[in-house]
Amino acid sequence: MTTDIVLEIFREAVMLAFKLALPVLLVAMIVGLVIAILQAATQIHEQTISFAPKAVAVGLTLFFLAPWMIQECVDFVNFVFEKMAAIPII
Repeated sequence: MTTDIVLEIFREAVMLAFKLALPVLLVAMIVGLVIAILQAATQIHEQTISFAPKAVAVGLTLFFLAPWMIQECVDFVNFVFEKMAAIPII
């Protein structure tokens, strides 16, 4: 296995991690921002008010995006197996 193949697999793994984490983090950030604005407007600063909606939003995001996330992981595993199959046997 050459360095180029290892770096390509590593690069694809990092990109996969970014692709899988980005939607969940964006939803959590947007919901947190909306809740923070509502708390600032109403002057209610309770910790649990911000936690529960974020937890529900992240859970729903994971539920609805799970098929896409699983397919991306399967595609990555297939990519790794293709790279392994292309390695010449000495």
